[in-house]
Amino acid sequence: MTDELHMPLVTELTETSGVVGDEGPIRSIIERELADHVDQIQVDAMGNLVATINPGADAAVVIGAHMDEIGFMVRHIDDDGFLTLDALGGWDASTLRAQRVRVHTASGTMPGVIGAVPPHTKSDDDAKAPKLTDLRVDMGLDADRVEDTVAVGDLVSLEQRTVVLGEYLTGKALDDRICVYALLAVAAAIEDPAVTVHLAFTVQEEVGLRGAEALGVDIDPMVALALDTTVANDIPGIDSGQAVTRLGAGVALKLKDGSVVTSPAVRRQLQTIADAEEIALQYEVLPRGGTDTARFQRTHGATPVGALSVPTRYLHTATEVASPADVRALIDLVVAFVTAAAPDDNYGL
Repeated sequence: MTDELHMPLVTELTETSGVVGDEGPIRSIIERELADHVDQIQVDAMGNLVATINPGADAAVVIGAHMDEIGFMVRHIDDDGFLTLDALGGWDASTLRAQRVRVHTASGTMPGVIGAVPPHTKSDDDAKAPKLTDLRVDMGLDADRVEDTVAVGDLVSLEQRTVVLGEYLTGKALDDRICVYALLAVAAAIEDPAVTVHLAFTVQEEVGLRGAEALGVDIDPMVALALDTTVANDIPGIDSGQAVTRLGAGVALKLKDGSVVTSPAVRRQLQTIADAEEIALQYEVLPRGGTDTARFQRTHGATPVGALSVPTRYLHTATEVASPADVRALIDLVVAFVTAAAPDDNYGL
């Protein structure tokens, strides 16, 4: 199934570091890939990138995905040269012990590992679920060399490969690089749209949807769609009613999450197109969490919004898992939605 995706680009997007606040390496890839497919590219002071196709039409649509990935900032360097971390985004600290990391310093990127007490000497306290503040990064260097190289405020990302896992793929930062990939594929597939199409690649979504909220490129769309990952708890030990979505069952049409209730007219249009094009679709009701959809909804006061999600297992860990078939369904639905858009469309209540 992975032949449905261009895996070299997926791998580059997911393995490249782009922690909250340092999305530049990802933005560079996006600019390179968009060069032959859009009419203009704008980058605002925060680092959001908006690429536009067919500027100047009578109406516009916005499709968005966020560039940033969850990571860490160096909070403290102790006397032995071990690093304490502060979270940039939501982590389950119990998944982080013994993970390899990259420490991004002024002089370059350096390897490290988050330490773990071996079972031979583990105490009852060690066996408890850790807090992030309990963890330390070991850089394999003496304290003086660490002090000379690393500074408080340096960013830290996970070191992880993206690989094929049976019919799926796994790696870090599928949230939301798999949707960045999808949006690049959409840009390449769109031909002569009747409306202006803005492709918004946002920053700092993982720390409060900040990039989309502060978007510094002037856009006033008639409708906006946000693309992101969502929970797929279709795994042992989880009741089926708590799964939210399932891998391989199609792109997820978001009905609500903790930040937004999507617009009924937009949902109906997406459902109608999916039915007509025979695109696999499932529904997402997410009790907690949020996406850039909520910020796009408030563009110029109020904007009709929809959201499409890629079901993903083990979100916000180093081993996120997604189905290429679901990604393909996302691309096909967005392309069909944009192709069908016309300036006189009405997405009101």
